[in-house]
Amino acid sequence: MAEAGWLTPEQETTLARLLRNESDVAYRRRVRTMLRYLDPQPGQVILDCGTGMGFYAQTIHRLFPECHVVGIDGDPQALAFAREHVGDYTGLTWGDIQRLPFREGSFDAVLLSEVLEHLDDDLGGLRQIYRVLKPGGVLAITVPYARYPYWYDPINRVAEGVFRRPIRQGPFAGIWANHQRLYEPEALRSVLTDAGFATGPIEQLTHYCFPGTQTIVYTLGKGLIERNLLPGSILRSTHRFSGEENRGSGLNPLNWALALFHAIDRLNENPARLAEKRTFVNLAVRATKE
Repeated sequence: MAEAGWLTPEQETTLARLLRNESDVAYRRRVRTMLRYLDPQPGQVILDCGTGMGFYAQTIHRLFPECHVVGIDGDPQALAFAREHVGDYTGLTWGDIQRLPFREGSFDAVLLSEVLEHLDDDLGGLRQIYRVLKPGGVLAITVPYARYPYWYDPINRVAEGVFRRPIRQGPFAGIWANHQRLYEPEALRSVLTDAGFATGPIEQLTHYCFPGTQTIVYTLGKGLIERNLLPGSILRSTHRFSGEENRGSGLNPLNWALALFHAIDRLNENPARLAEKRTFVNLAVRATKE
């Protein structure tokens, strides 16, 4: 697996620009972790399973143009956006993870970030991924952690504490949005093992964050963007796909907010601070098909 500093200076600069507008610090950390797990090599074919709007596919292509990325998703609206913004260099197709339309051993690596928790049958989905991976192939995966920080999604923490059940749908669904489950580390390792994978260490990602990050980014920000209620000048500083258009001007107050979010996130890079923490937004693991 690639270690710290594995990106070239040019790749690091490009990645920083692509992520410049990302206010969900947990997402930023997932992107970097998934790229490190995948460690793309020239000529590899990588499946982005649950590609959504295509940010991972775009990022892999930009940093590793000698790889071929195939993206699959069951949401036609998300795929339409991806086809418009990601470009022709990536194969994008509609499909169901439970019945992947690919031959056995088609891919060198599979990316599965924030997808497994949506599946009624997570084991069945993982067995499909195992089937389409080549022997020795890598699965890079993240899932939401059952013990997420209070400050990341306080609304659901209160709902779980008071009503004994999370909010799964609607504008305040937060980290539980349309999810069948959140994961404990051993449950994640168990389902991966049952599917045939060998697993590496399970990492816990993102403890520190700006209060209410989930609500600010996804309930408020995403809602305004999807309804086209923000002028272009603001979109260039907020939209996930417009990071390279944001020049980082200190005259833009939205950049001040981003700087604050990112400053808090840097606390997650201090192992001593994290050593005694028990709540994190995500679990991440690199698994292999032996």
